[in-house]
Amino acid sequence: MPLTGRRTLTQYLIEQRRRFPEASGDFNALILDVAMACKAIAREVAFGALGDVLGNHAAEAGGSVNVQGEAQKKLDVLSNDYFLRITEWGGHLAGMASEELEAPHQIPPQHPRGKYLLAFDPLDGSSNIDVNVSVGSIFSVLRAPATDGRDVTEADFLQPGTQQVAAGYALYGPTTMLVLTVGNGVAGFTLNPNLGEFMLTHPHLTVPEDTQEFAINASNSRFWEAPVKRYVDECLAGKTGPRGKDFNMRWIASMVAEAHRILMRGGVFLYPRDTKDASKPGRLRLLYEANPIGFIMEQAGGRASTGRAPVLGVQPASLHQRVGLVFGSKNEVERIERYHAEPFQKSLDNPLFRERSLFRA
Repeated sequence: MPLTGRRTLTQYLIEQRRRFPEASGDFNALILDVAMACKAIAREVAFGALGDVLGNHAAEAGGSVNVQGEAQKKLDVLSNDYFLRITEWGGHLAGMASEELEAPHQIPPQHPRGKYLLAFDPLDGSSNIDVNVSVGSIFSVLRAPATDGRDVTEADFLQPGTQQVAAGYALYGPTTMLVLTVGNGVAGFTLNPNLGEFMLTHPHLTVPEDTQEFAINASNSRFWEAPVKRYVDECLAGKTGPRGKDFNMRWIASMVAEAHRILMRGGVFLYPRDTKDASKPGRLRLLYEANPIGFIMEQAGGRASTGRAPVLGVQPASLHQRVGLVFGSKNEVERIERYHAEPFQKSLDNPLFRERSLFRA
């Protein structure tokens, strides 16, 4: 046991590597590079207005948007650059995909290429940064198909979530945390600012199977599909409703913060498919948001779904594909899936559909 009484991220990864004696060490080095990028972003976030990193990118030119059509914050661009520059040189990656880039990022020719792919959202929840609400970074690691030294293509990244070899997120909150799965459960690390090291503080994170807390953006309720509306209505009905218990509702608008709360105490998060924009089958990106968070939840004993089927089984069709996402406590997610599978039932709360309707005595 180290003198601090806790294991570092490096020590944790060495222990995990011992399960695979033939491993080269490239994987561990890649995760440590990702952790370094997260430390750099955490430092920028911590300075806030003191570091002149708040506000939109290129504000003097009217702002800029990313490939998603979303306004870019200064920290979006800076965080993306940290991920690229800190991880591209080590020889562990064949290529990268980012929320901020339309096409895959190629490893510069002066650097060696490796056997992994990295997909990431460099700053999730960045709309919150100017009001000092927790934001984070999300990442997913895949094995690269044999490239024979060629540039990576979009098709190389189109692997279902079940093929991930690691996933994680960093949370930049009152403390900076790194939550990681390498396919052997979920562990949480807290950044010790004195040592500059991520220390293992939550070795076995698990999601309770049941909960009385859900998170959804209720302002979109008029666009929800019937199964989602049924689920939320039942939760809101409380003890006198069909669920027979009271629920609390949360919404932070930062998926990393939502996921972390659920890992800490249970809950269910819904960002479902809706009718607000018929061209989009969901809002969250599959490869670098839904899949890594889904992998973490499943490894922690929870469940992650599109609302209809396990999200990790979805075959990606494009780099920035969007999906509906429901994750968290297993029994609640399965209930929502069941509601989607059942025939549509009109709500009994509407007097037009009560047993005797308007003709009751």
